[in-house]
Amino acid sequence: MKCARCEAEVADVRRWCLQCERDYDLWSRRHAADIVYSALGGMVVVLAAGMLVPALGVSWLFALSGVFAGFGTIIGIHRFNRQRRRKQFLRGAAVPRAYLPTGR
Repeated sequence: MKCARCEAEVADVRRWCLQCERDYDLWSRRHAADIVYSALGGMVVVLAAGMLVPALGVSWLFALSGVFAGFGTIIGIHRFNRQRRRKQFLRGAAVPRAYLPTGR
């Protein structure tokens, strides 16, 4: 099969060539703050299930399932972001990097 990015030969249908994977790895490290959104989303689900459900009088066992729902939320948002960033990398779109103010 051919690499989706550079048309080089690869063994697996779902993979890029080694050089494209390395390029993507370097590019994606610039956007490492994407993990914040998935962590916050999972935290909201865990807090809602863990604190609000028992306050409404539902069993604590049901509230405990909120931990698993929060973990699923984290994984789901992370996969969605990963697919979105890979498509963005394939298109060659420039994403603005995070910056720190210079204090001027």
